[in-house]
Amino acid sequence: MTADELRAKLDELRALPAETEWVEFKRASNSFDTDELGHYFSALSNEANLKGKPFGWLVFGIEDGTHAIVGTQFRPNRPHLDALKHEVANRTTGRLTFEEIHELDTPQGRVVLFQIPAAMRGTPTAWKAHWYGRDGSSVGGLNPHEYDQIRGQGQPGAFESGIATEAMTWDEVLERLDYSAYFTLTKQRLPDNQVRLLSRLADEKLVALRGPDLFCITNLGAILFARDLTRFGRLGRKALRVIKYNGSGRILAETEWSDPPARMGYAVGFEAAVSFINSQLPKNEPIGEALRHDVRVYPEIAVRELVANTLIHQDFAVTGAGPVVEIFDDRIELTNPGEPLVDPQRFIDMPPRSRNEDLAGFMRRVNICEERGSGIDKVIDSIEAYQLPPPDFRKPPGSTQVVLFAPRTFAGMDNSERIRACYQHCVLRLVVNSLMTNTTLRLRLAISDANYSMASRVIRDTIDAGLIKPHDSTSGPRYMKYVPFWA
Repeated sequence: MTADELRAKLDELRALPAETEWVEFKRASNSFDTDELGHYFSALSNEANLKGKPFGWLVFGIEDGTHAIVGTQFRPNRPHLDALKHEVANRTTGRLTFEEIHELDTPQGRVVLFQIPAAMRGTPTAWKAHWYGRDGSSVGGLNPHEYDQIRGQGQPGAFESGIATEAMTWDEVLERLDYSAYFTLTKQRLPDNQVRLLSRLADEKLVALRGPDLFCITNLGAILFARDLTRFGRLGRKALRVIKYNGSGRILAETEWSDPPARMGYAVGFEAAVSFINSQLPKNEPIGEALRHDVRVYPEIAVRELVANTLIHQDFAVTGAGPVVEIFDDRIELTNPGEPLVDPQRFIDMPPRSRNEDLAGFMRRVNICEERGSGIDKVIDSIEAYQLPPPDFRKPPGSTQVVLFAPRTFAGMDNSERIRACYQHCVLRLVVNSLMTNTTLRLRLAISDANYSMASRVIRDTIDAGLIKPHDSTSGPRYMKYVPFWA
């Protein structure tokens, strides 16, 4: 915040009535007790959530009863503030810490404002494993009803309906959101007056009315159409990161996406993200009969669908982490916070489940990702067409990860990859209303007809792994067809 913005915020807070649960005024000396500060952090964070505020405020240098500026001798240096933020993060839920600690000089004295982020929806903020709340101006344990109220916000759709900003004027909303991109993506004509424009954005749940001529931007509005996500507090950590490494490890980062679209909302910045990722991928250069042309090692449709899924299906309640695409010489890793809601073994065939249905619905509606299903069947189909090793769908603690591998021959795959390729091929065949045979698997793995027995061995190993089974066990070996274990 600028000095003028801080003065306006301080005036706004001082104008509030006494005993406002999400704001605490204190006279302060030149020191304070960190544990007491932690109690206030937890209480104000939880109360801000319950009152629908993006932040709680602890203000030093203001008299509680009169709200008069009395000043404080507290004058921390920047290293001390950074250490304080780190200490608070180590003792709170999800490593939540101060959004910022502001210092403001006024004619009446010095004021320090601790800007405290509201508790994440579905996750009450604890200090040293205890949850605090406020009853008027008193700090105490968060009562069970309020605890359950915050926990209940963790249902699908809760994130999108949350509020990302303080109340602001309409001009400020339009300055933060790329509203014209919304009308372009949805193929609508830009309204010729403010009322109609506001109505469309409100109908889409991108903004919410907060008083006469005052509005808030919702989390959905920010995450889709922010001109700059770093201006939306914690949502800045949810911007997509794309990192290209030199080699197959993370020791040497060659480049990281830093163009302005890297900080934009997902809808407005998606095409730029996919374009940048594709520009960093290796290419093959086949020579045809007349023309020489580049062919990317990884199918573009697979990259597009997986980037979209990485954005859509993340768990926004996980703080301090966001979606990331990492490009290595031999693979691409796409990781998002939040464990999958569907067993990774069933990604191909099952309808997707998302914590963020409004986000997912909008991204599908504007053709950013596959309209039906999760698009994973298209990913597998394109991977098979390129005869790449099978993708690996992983579930590291607290996150979901998909790995695409650069070309390798059948001989270069290990046994676990061959089994995974066989299972995925078997599922895909069933999805397209067909069944896997030794012949179709040979085509998938580029095994010659003369090496029929090699495909048979892979099929046996996949059966032994419990991933596939014969469709009709009475059929002869040459005519045997196979289905996934769950079919």
